[in-house]
Amino acid sequence: MAKPYSSSHIGFVSSGFTEMRLSGAVKEQLVEMLVAEIDRMVPAMESATLSANPDKKTLDDTNRTRLNYNRTRELMIERLSDLESVGSEAVQAGIEHLETYLKRILNSAEMAAAKDRVNTIKPRHIQVTTTPQSEESSEEISPAEEIEEDVLEGQVSGSALTPMALRKMARSFAGMPITDAAVEELLLWYYEVVDETGQSIREHAQLGGNPAVFIESLDRMKDLMMLGWMRRMLVRAGKDAEERGYKRIDVEQLIHLDAFE
Repeated sequence: MAKPYSSSHIGFVSSGFTEMRLSGAVKEQLVEMLVAEIDRMVPAMESATLSANPDKKTLDDTNRTRLNYNRTRELMIERLSDLESVGSEAVQAGIEHLETYLKRILNSAEMAAAKDRVNTIKPRHIQVTTTPQSEESSEEISPAEEIEEDVLEGQVSGSALTPMALRKMARSFAGMPITDAAVEELLLWYYEVVDETGQSIREHAQLGGNPAVFIESLDRMKDLMMLGWMRRMLVRAGKDAEERGYKRIDVEQLIHLDAFE
C-alpha cells in the first residue's frame, strides 16, 4: 500500500498557507483529512475520465485542458543557464504561470473583440494586450500566484460577462462544458432578464408604487449582478444534461428553465 503523507511534510506545505504554528495532533489530523479527500476524489475523477473516453488507461482531469507537461519541461530546460535540470514542482509552477498568462491575454483580447462587436479574436485584439499601456496597467504575475476570475468570485468589476467567463462558470458550477450556441442563448437571456428587472425597478421606484415589488426587484437585480442567477441556470442545465447522458450543456437544456424559479 502507498504510504500516507508524513505529518512533517504536511506541516511544511501548510506553512505556505498560514503563518500560525500547527500542533502535532493537527498535522496528523490534516494527513487523515487529505487521505480521506483522495478517497473521495480519485473515484470521481476515474468515473469522469472513463465517461469522457472509455478506452482511456490513465487518470485524467476532464475539467481542464493543461499545457503539455513534457514539452513545457523541455522548453524550460533549454533556457537554463546555471542549473542542469528542472524539477516536477517547477514544471507545475511554470504551467500554472503560463496558463494564467494565457488566460489574461485571452480575456483582454476578448474584451477588445467585444468592443469591435465581433465574435472572433483577431491579431489586432491580441496586439491590444501587448501595448506598453496594457503592460503598465497589469500587475506582474509570479509563478506561485493564483489568479481567479472576479466573475467567479461573485463580483462584476465593471466589465461585461464574457463568453469565456461563462464557459469557465459552466465547468466550475455545472461540471461540464457548454456549447457556443448555449453560451449565446444564455447571455442573451441574462441581459433580457437584467433589462426587465431594471424596468420593474424604475416603474415601482416612484411614489405610490408597490414597495414590496420594488424591494423584490432590487433583490432580483442584486442576484443578477452577483451572478447567482447565472450559477443556478448552469447548475440546473448541467443536471438536466447529466440526466440525459449528455457530456455538455446545449440549448436544449435551457428552453425549459424558469428564469426565477
